[in-house]
Amino acid sequence: MVKVRIIPTLLWKDLGLVKGVGFNSWRRIGSLLPAIKVFNARDVDELILNDIAASVSGQPPDFDTLEGVSNESYVPFTVGGGIQSVDDITKILRYGADKVSINSSAYTSPRIIEESAKKFGSQCVVASVDVKRSPEGYFCYSHSGTKNTGQKVIDWVKELEARGAGEILLTSIDRDGTMEGYDLELISLVTSNVKIPVIASGGAGNYQDMVDAILIGKASAVAAASIFQFTDQTPTEAKKYLHKAGVSVRKNFEIGNF
Repeated sequence: MVKVRIIPTLLWKDLGLVKGVGFNSWRRIGSLLPAIKVFNARDVDELILNDIAASVSGQPPDFDTLEGVSNESYVPFTVGGGIQSVDDITKILRYGADKVSINSSAYTSPRIIEESAKKFGSQCVVASVDVKRSPEGYFCYSHSGTKNTGQKVIDWVKELEARGAGEILLTSIDRDGTMEGYDLELISLVTSNVKIPVIASGGAGNYQDMVDAILIGKASAVAAASIFQFTDQTPTEAKKYLHKAGVSVRKNFEIGNF
């Protein structure tokens, strides 16, 4: 049985860790490298690191910061933000990242998905899909949720899968930062239309939300930010809760025998 991953998401801007609601009202909540050190000690399966400044402004990835991250992180991590080319991906991987998360550039140059999958392997390519609900359905947004691409989510995730993406990072912009639960309808819609793993993101407020995303939404992994940054809930306790709910998780000695 494939084990579900618990993945904290860290958003950084100019070396500062930030968080908002609905991809807006970004406020500083600390520094990036100390946060990574904390999560190293909390038995997380992976980390997702997204440079929102690069995403919005079109700047290249912050390779200097990534060098510092690679020196501090002892868990696999995925990097997103500002990726425009296969050369950018090559540099990011050389700095120690295990995967890349591609969002905005995929809409304008979708071949970046297939070219990077061909060169580095699909397992390295995470297609990030940020979504808002409208009366006409779910639509995809780029540039940290600031631009409506006009793409319907089902059409887009099918294309990303066909082009070689190894997994989908699916974020509900409407639920982001609210801690009101994942958008289970959105997750179910996507997981029922693609065969690659889907990481649910946006809205986790408690451990039961994670269970619902997995058992109801059929997500393969759950990503979360606010729950780990603004509450006492931890990745280790999340694993214990999921295990008791019948979800297969990655165990380690810190969790003991549950």
